[in-house]
Amino acid sequence: MKVGVLFFGMLKEVVGRSAETVELPEGARVREVLLYYAREAPRFEAMVPSLAISVNQEYSGTDRALREGDEVGLLPPVSGGSQEGGRVQDEAPGEVRIVRERIDTEAVVGRLKRPADGAAVIFDGVVRDNTRGRRTLYLDYEAYEAMALKQMEALAVEARTRFGVRGASIVHRLGRLEIGETSVLIVVASAHRAAAFEACRWMIDTLKKTVPVWKKEYFEDGAVWADGEAFPEEIRRPGGTAGEPPASK
Repeated sequence: MKVGVLFFGMLKEVVGRSAETVELPEGARVREVLLYYAREAPRFEAMVPSLAISVNQEYSGTDRALREGDEVGLLPPVSGGSQEGGRVQDEAPGEVRIVRERIDTEAVVGRLKRPADGAAVIFDGVVRDNTRGRRTLYLDYEAYEAMALKQMEALAVEARTRFGVRGASIVHRLGRLEIGETSVLIVVASAHRAAAFEACRWMIDTLKKTVPVWKKEYFEDGAVWADGEAFPEEIRRPGGTAGEPPASK
């Protein structure tokens, strides 16, 4: 059977491509995909414990059986498009979008706020001009877009439920970003400021660990993929299997 495999971030450089179709025996499981690439790329095996895996845009363990036409995503730790890339909801519980143009903070806040809100808390993630003592020239963001949108939408819904806030918006930008530009914007609207602050902090912290977005940092003397935050244990090892390294060859 044929299965599509997608690579992101530094994995593209380790494997030497961003996507391909592989032939697997009927009944093969996700672990067979890991074994296949461990044999093909020696550096891949060392990375397996830190990877998350998706099947058809949902996080998955290695024991999951695959079927013809499935899409497997191999996801390194995440870094922590346009209107067509997301959803804006009419009665303003919030909007979730991936864009490639400049993020208009004032417009996003204006679309979310309502007269009943007593607070609107904003997290504006800005591209800074340095990383660990090196001068940053610009950043380049990429994402597993369809899956990232699903995860972002789920975050907004959970924030409203968990913290009792009225509305929550998330806008993430991809592509080349210059110093001082906004990479991710989160806005939370609520009757009370305490809930809005808590929800906003939880959303950005969780996004940085779970949403498949990666950034490459460009310096005067080279470029590197940013070290991402480790995926939570329940993502890397659902059922206790996702993070297990392939068997020795």
